[in-house]
Amino acid sequence: MFDVLSDTTLVALFGFLGGAVLGLAARLGRFCTLGAIEDYLYQGSDIRLRMWFLAIGVAGLATFSLAAADALDLSRTLYHLLPFSPVASIVGGLLFGYGMSLAGNCGFGALARFGGGDLRSFVIVLVMGISAYFMQSGALAGLRIQLITATSMPPGTRDYASLLGSVTGLSTIGAGLLISLAIILAALASRSIRARPGPVVWGALVGLAIASGWAGTYWISAERFSITPVLSHTFTAPLGETLLFLMTSSGGGLSFGVGSVFGVLAGAFCGSIIKGHFRWEACEDPRELKRQIIGAICMGFGAVLALGCTIGQGISAFSVMALSAPITFAAIFAGATLGLRHLITGFPSLTAGR
Repeated sequence: MFDVLSDTTLVALFGFLGGAVLGLAARLGRFCTLGAIEDYLYQGSDIRLRMWFLAIGVAGLATFSLAAADALDLSRTLYHLLPFSPVASIVGGLLFGYGMSLAGNCGFGALARFGGGDLRSFVIVLVMGISAYFMQSGALAGLRIQLITATSMPPGTRDYASLLGSVTGLSTIGAGLLISLAIILAALASRSIRARPGPVVWGALVGLAIASGWAGTYWISAERFSITPVLSHTFTAPLGETLLFLMTSSGGGLSFGVGSVFGVLAGAFCGSIIKGHFRWEACEDPRELKRQIIGAICMGFGAVLALGCTIGQGISAFSVMALSAPITFAAIFAGATLGLRHLITGFPSLTAGR
């Protein structure tokens, strides 16, 4: 069957299938980063946060199992090839987390809500995609490159599995499997999440969807004829790629990211229909819209600077134990905490009258 499909179509198909699972997880399993942070900080519930870490552990376990089976070369994955700048990770993560609180969603969450008929989230998706390209290849690209170049760590170890292996004598794959298993056990340590099969199942499915991205793109790069980057799901730059594809396929053709975006929309739409939650919604408060647009701009800038969003750095980079992953995730959490606190106390500069 695969022989009749072009490499480009196959890449997009792998992105679509994994994205559909993520979209279903958002609508049926309530898988959401900002929601998990809000539950933890203000509701006293860590179930959705544990669900997130379960997804990280399962993604890592599946990814390093692929490597053990020679179905994935970890050194060819995106986060091993890109330069690592702790400064960019921290600044970008803080900016993204802060913007996520203002917008009320990350890029993935906005896609999932748009799939359920929320037109406010459609605005977030548009603005975030444009601002991401503004930072990636537009007027701010030079400044971004200078910052990353000036603050990047020297080439060398790019993941925690290799670091642990060098200390313990374990192989990189063995260390990665051990870390992933420890994360899974820690996520399941609470009786509250073990008593609820839904979060466990959806968290595991999210992790497997991330691993499927690595597996699919690596298989195409190894077995097919085109040069295909080995990557998995992230939802910032792909929003811009999707806009380019929709406007002019010659300027931006099918890619894994474009397929992933359409997959999330399709999965979220199906999930909202299943739950009976689909309904068209629009923004009735200009102050809310202004806050969401500013948040989307911050997320677009921050995610490109940090080389990933809550999914890209928060799970995909974590699954290969990239050095940037926990640093960026911690910065996103801190930025979101600050943004939520400002919103709860009124955030006068953005909620003032028109």
